Amino acid sequence: MHAKDILTDAYSRIQEEVHAAVEGLTPDALNARPSDDANSVSWLVWHLTRVQDDHVADAAGLEQVWLSQDWEKRFGLDLPRRDTGYGHSSAKVAKVRVDSADLLTGYYDAVHEQTLEFVRGLTAKDLERIVDERWDPPVTLGVRLVSVLSDDLQHVGQAAYVRGLVQRA
Repeated sequence: MHAKDILTDAYSRIQEEVHAAVEGLTPDALNARPSDDANSVSWLVWHLTRVQDDHVADAAGLEQVWLSQDWEKRFGLDLPRRDTGYGHSSAKVAKVRVDSADLLTGYYDAVHEQTLEFVRGLTAKDLERIVDERWDPPVTLGVRLVSVLSDDLQHVGQAAYVRGLVQRA
């Protein structure tokens, strides 16, 4: 099995979990926060999608789906255009509100498609390419893609947990 096949499988698992975390939730449930400083399902899924979109597009030399497919306008958030949610305060988390699960899954699915299209074209040598020299050691494409996977899996797990809390409340 080639590394790109493993990456494709892993990113597809995130897609499945994103859908499971949001489907069937009302806008109130999507945007509910278990406490004033907690993240909502909508923020968690928006954030993990923004990070994947930002990081993969950068590594691939592509425009973010958020901007190229007008998802920024569809969401209509009162945040900077390229905001990914990194370091958000409680007040900024509260700004990420959505009206439907379809908006979240639609955006995730569009990012997922761009990600898989990029990953399917990779060779083993491509994964060794340095994509970020700000770290020591510098970050390779392979490490960046695994880092995004790790971050996304953590956040989708958190979204599933928050979903459970909200549904039991």
